[in-house]
Amino acid sequence: MAVHRIITNRKTFNCFVNTKWVSNLSSVRWFSSVQPPELPPFDYQPVPYNGPLADQVFEKRKKYLGPSLFHYYQKPLNIVEGKMQYLFDEKGRRYLDAFAGIVTVSCGHCHPEILRAIEEQNKLLQHATTIYLHHAIADFAEGLAAKMPGNLKVVYFVNSGTEANELAMLMARLYSGNLGMIGLRNAYHGGSAGTIGLTALNTWKYPIQQGEIHHVVNPNPYRGVFGSDASLYAQDVQDHIDHGTSGRVAGFISETIQGVGGAVELAPGYLKLVYEMVRKAGGVCIADEVQTGFGRTGSHYWGFQTQDVIPDIVTMAKGIGNGLPLGAVVTTPEIAQVMAQKIQFNTFGGNPVCSAGGLAVLKVLDKENRQKHCADVGSHLITRLKNLQQKFDIIGDVRGRGLMVGIELVTNYKDKTPAKAETAVLFEKLRELGVLVGKGGLHGNVFRIKPPMCFNKDDADFLVDALDYSISKL
Repeated sequence: MAVHRIITNRKTFNCFVNTKWVSNLSSVRWFSSVQPPELPPFDYQPVPYNGPLADQVFEKRKKYLGPSLFHYYQKPLNIVEGKMQYLFDEKGRRYLDAFAGIVTVSCGHCHPEILRAIEEQNKLLQHATTIYLHHAIADFAEGLAAKMPGNLKVVYFVNSGTEANELAMLMARLYSGNLGMIGLRNAYHGGSAGTIGLTALNTWKYPIQQGEIHHVVNPNPYRGVFGSDASLYAQDVQDHIDHGTSGRVAGFISETIQGVGGAVELAPGYLKLVYEMVRKAGGVCIADEVQTGFGRTGSHYWGFQTQDVIPDIVTMAKGIGNGLPLGAVVTTPEIAQVMAQKIQFNTFGGNPVCSAGGLAVLKVLDKENRQKHCADVGSHLITRLKNLQQKFDIIGDVRGRGLMVGIELVTNYKDKTPAKAETAVLFEKLRELGVLVGKGGLHGNVFRIKPPMCFNKDDADFLVDALDYSISKL
């Protein structure tokens, strides 16, 4: 077990440091668990905060906001400022943001070039809707379409990922003439009355009518019944089409790396097999890129490209706006045409301020070469985490690509029993050390490492050292 290994490692360390061969302990990163690590230097001073304190904010929130809201940490943080990959609390303490506002801040908190674009547009026109012409929405749509492969050239702007998936499901049903949607178990596609049916985690689902939606076996290489065998998982999709439908379906939707579900990357080759089956059954294929898009995976600009497929519809949000309430659906001209039979309108979708900010995001990601940066830093981070996995049995799996990484914690390495209590303890300890991570998976035993894409190798080293130190204190 991990505790025994920690004791052994400490004994080894004590023996090692007492020998004449060790002259510079600071260079021995493997022993980082001996002293708590320190945040990398950052040349920025937060603005002094004079607003309401955490207890006051929390009381007001409990009084006036819905009881379904949840918060992280036993004592909630009052975050009042952000700069690039860091956040600051009411006392000016700095934290490494390894969760990016739930995978939303792509370029960095308060990135100056994005702020400039937003502020300049804000001074001229905040809102007018698409009943009038304005260059910002057209410029942004052009820039986004240029990033898409194949014939994915028609853009619809909305305000969130949930809204994007609602619209995509509507398009699929109208275009195919069928109702039945297929999704994956362990998926998250939103919490609205429509998309809650696509979501397949009971912690996020209310007991309401969820329509013609079926969830097939999840192609999870770590926990799945077929390991990494994509063909066997895909056969479950065909089996459902053959036995659970008329033989015709509306569509199939999936994330490439499941976000809320715990950074689960689908078995290699799975989507190519499934897309062929779904299209033969008259359905369209939808890629949910709300979390994986815009170069975060490092190897590709879009998550679906890691599976060597081109979807019929792509949904996106979060990183598209670096924090702005912005989402989009991109599809082919042929599929888009079905929406023209009625009035399809979105009051705030693609408003001038969000469009100016969204276009600035695309430009910053290109200018700063963030896709390559994610590949380089992500590779470094994953390598270090896999080395840490060899040290501690509690780390059952390290997975993901680029800066979309999951660390699954288990109490039994063989049986993969979720380490729910231990994850909660480590979660608090990481916060104490100055690291803010996310949690995911049905049992909340997966750390989600999905920071702003300006997160660097020094940040990665600090995060791993903090996790090393925290586990060693369990």
